[in-house]
Amino acid sequence: MPDRSLRDRVVDLENPAADVARGRALRQTTPRRALAQLIPSARGATEILVAQNATRLPDLVPLRFARMLTDPFSFYRKSTTVMAADLAASPTSGIEVMACGDAHLSNFGMYAAPDRALVFDLNDFDEAAVAPAEWDVKRLVTSAIVGGRHAGYPDPIIRRIAGETMAAYRDSLTSMLDMSVVDRYYLRVEPERYVGQRSRAMNTVIERTIARARTRTSARMFARITEPGPDGTPRLREAPPLLQHIDIDSEAALVAAIDEYLTSVPVDVAVLLSHFRITDVALRVVGVGSVGTRCYLVILVGASGEPLILQVKEATHSVLDEYGGWAQPEDLRGAIGSRGQGRRVTDGQRILQAMSDVFLGSVRIDGRDFYVRQFHDMKGSIVTDGMAADTFGEYMQACGVLLARAHAQSANASILRGYVGNSDTVVNAIVAWSYAYADKALDDFHQLKAAARAGDIEVADDPAR
Repeated sequence: MPDRSLRDRVVDLENPAADVARGRALRQTTPRRALAQLIPSARGATEILVAQNATRLPDLVPLRFARMLTDPFSFYRKSTTVMAADLAASPTSGIEVMACGDAHLSNFGMYAAPDRALVFDLNDFDEAAVAPAEWDVKRLVTSAIVGGRHAGYPDPIIRRIAGETMAAYRDSLTSMLDMSVVDRYYLRVEPERYVGQRSRAMNTVIERTIARARTRTSARMFARITEPGPDGTPRLREAPPLLQHIDIDSEAALVAAIDEYLTSVPVDVAVLLSHFRITDVALRVVGVGSVGTRCYLVILVGASGEPLILQVKEATHSVLDEYGGWAQPEDLRGAIGSRGQGRRVTDGQRILQAMSDVFLGSVRIDGRDFYVRQFHDMKGSIVTDGMAADTFGEYMQACGVLLARAHAQSANASILRGYVGNSDTVVNAIVAWSYAYADKALDDFHQLKAAARAGDIEVADDPAR
């Protein structure tokens, strides 16, 4: 693939209709029906997952496998490497956007915008990179199928939900591109404005998630996980292996790196942080697929004792690049070269999200790349367990709309619009691929389980359960 810049003007700014026509013409190169064809990677899922662990903290790898083996949905959520390898082997439109890389149903949720309004949007960007748009869409639609099966919905209902999710993406892409570029950029979804406008069950979900998100603050988390040290200074309360202090040299390197992090945030944020002092740092285990990567909590206290918690999370290569084999644009490669993979994550987040954390930044520590964000800033995930099928369908359609909004920020969006069109051709193709992939993911889950039973991989007890 030739070198190109993320900001290269590959679109016709004076004639958007010409870009739509270019998208239609691409159907001759890759017919839309071809997107239904799944060609799995030659490498097995277990082999890929084991190889991915090579750079992770070895003591935590057995815990990662334990969490992946909880159920097929947990496995799917955190087997992004496997899916990227399978996407790489399958036909593609080749229409590049800034992609989330892990746009499954649990990676949408609420969080606080800088003006403290709650926003609903994509909220995980560890794998963000430039890639074909349908890779994200397939990830989302497959999650509707895997998640629907996990919930026990009848297959005809799951199939309807999968189709409606894809149709919501298709229709919203058109709607977004009918807006002005500036209006599209500023568009954001504030759930509190929609209470009363959805079904009664969905309104209940929104209200509960809002209430839960409003309580998830640095101050509340600070009270839960810290205790006064011998000198009265707040210290993190150890709970190995989920939360534990690190050796003095590693702690010193981390604290020193905060100065570099300050160069990656706006000047007003750097000045704000100058009013805080660091009182403690510790290693924290997060998520499922991220288990084994390095993630630290940094406790800061202001002049009046107000707490702030920053999360410093390791950023490795995006699976879209490393396992999907999709070469990144020249300017993104340059940013990664100078500022590390953390810069890729933060750039992707700022492009794809309507509003992003003001503390978002990146840093390198002892040759490893990290990104920094505020920890527990009114972040609320939508709990789908126990949802009625119709409510689940409403939620999935909302995710489809937001993914379209995210993709519409990329310069190639009008070309994508032309390729996708208004018919059900792409809808049917994506749903067919996603059903085939949901079946493969279930097989992969059972293969990993068999490897655990045979002793080929080590699985630990999860202290969080």
